[in-house]
Amino acid sequence: MTAAPVRKGTKKAKEEIRVAVVGAGYWGKNLVRNFHQLGALAAVCDGSAAVREQVKKDYPGTVVTDDLKKVLMDEKIQAMVLATPAVTHSRLAEQALRAGKHVFVEKPLSLTYGDGEKLVRLAEEKQRTLFVGHILQYHPAVVRLREMVRQGQVGRLRYIYSRRLSLGKIRREENILWSFAPHDISVILSLVGEDPSYVDSVGSNFLHARIADVTMTNLKFPSGVGAHIFVSWLNPFKEQRLVVVGDQGMLVFDDTQPVESKLVHYAHSIRWRDNVPVPEKGEGSPVDLKDVWEEPLRAECRAFLDAVRTGVEPVTDGAEGLRVLRILEMSQRSLEAKETGIIERAAEEAEEKPYFVHETAIAEPGAIIGKGTKIWHFSKVQAGASIGEDCNIGQNVVVGPGAVIGNRCKIQNNISVYTGVTLEDGVFCGPSMVFTNVYNPRAEIPRMDEARPTLVKRGATIGANATIVCGYTIGRYAFVGAGAVVTKDVPDHALVVGNPARRIGWMCRCGERLNARRVCPACGEKWTGGKVG
Repeated sequence: MTAAPVRKGTKKAKEEIRVAVVGAGYWGKNLVRNFHQLGALAAVCDGSAAVREQVKKDYPGTVVTDDLKKVLMDEKIQAMVLATPAVTHSRLAEQALRAGKHVFVEKPLSLTYGDGEKLVRLAEEKQRTLFVGHILQYHPAVVRLREMVRQGQVGRLRYIYSRRLSLGKIRREENILWSFAPHDISVILSLVGEDPSYVDSVGSNFLHARIADVTMTNLKFPSGVGAHIFVSWLNPFKEQRLVVVGDQGMLVFDDTQPVESKLVHYAHSIRWRDNVPVPEKGEGSPVDLKDVWEEPLRAECRAFLDAVRTGVEPVTDGAEGLRVLRILEMSQRSLEAKETGIIERAAEEAEEKPYFVHETAIAEPGAIIGKGTKIWHFSKVQAGASIGEDCNIGQNVVVGPGAVIGNRCKIQNNISVYTGVTLEDGVFCGPSMVFTNVYNPRAEIPRMDEARPTLVKRGATIGANATIVCGYTIGRYAFVGAGAVVTKDVPDHALVVGNPARRIGWMCRCGERLNARRVCPACGEKWTGGKVG
């Protein structure tokens, strides 16, 4: 394993961190308590007079104010924790980062991927920690569950499902998907270790015409792992359960149970006898957590302070928050596509679509296509494909089911983007370049269940007639020369050419090759510490 990246200006491990918590209500009061107990609480900011009075009573000596500007300008406060309504996250996090503060923002990072991406870029620019409150990642039971999965104690992953149900708290600034599901999406992505190739959500609105109270989200991953997430705030009792199914065992995490039975390992398996699958059941064995138990929120708060002190990127950094946001947005688009229903279908068909499809091209029902995207002559976007906003899809392009294309991508002529391929925002694919999806294909042997995922990260360029062998990652702003054959991961900003592709230099994000001093001759950016900027 490679070490986690360390930001420029790493702090000493024992440096005292002074934290301000913004929002001390329903959930924020728990953050206030934990940061106080960790000796880091310096100030609390809240607009409610009643809340402020309670904080003054509970934590004498703590600065309590309703003046956010005062907190932002206080140079003695290094970090801010945002426990405000989700609709305010993006704006407040941006203000805090611009004021030079490290930021802990409760989930979700923002309500749009675009706003979240701006925060991540700003945190990189300011060399500050951006920490997202996906608390389950720090829950001792989930940490142990993840270790057991990685150690192979359930064999090969097959299926994961989660149920997060309760009666309330009912929100109006976001639906149940955005309120409850981020935690489970975060854990599932970390367990599977790849982005899904297919996302589908269905929901029901009972209390408000446009706000879903119950949703079911189905995920399919390139490796074949399946998952679903069921969330509701209209359930008669609380249920917080995550089930992980492997081919040699199963794990059940139930957060409503006492510590000694929160995580249970079942040695169930399926054996084949005379070509018939036969279940073999094993006894459930509770996993001992007593020696590692800590309040999950305390562990999360401690992780944030450690990240600020050391400069090491946390598990739930901004990039991880963006991955969760991408799935939330795909799920939301799927929900909205179904909400139109039969009643609105005729009107919808009569309206001009927010994207363009040439009369010779085909966009199948069930494909997700973002606003401003253009799909040109003789191309086909199949059901289950996802294309972001403002993309340009050239002539004779096929986008298969499960393929994921981000915003502002350009796909030139004669390219197939099939299941298992994920392009992040701003990717350029030159004419007739090739993505493979099976490592050793045979015409007579079906092997699509062996498809290997390929990830092309933000801003990368792939030249004409290049071939990207499946299973590898093209780094951010990397440049693959025309005709190159990529047979291993390409680092961020690398320039690679040839067969097999080899690195011959480094590229700036603006597309110019860095000179011998690793400075961009066009924009003046200089190579520093593993990235350009």
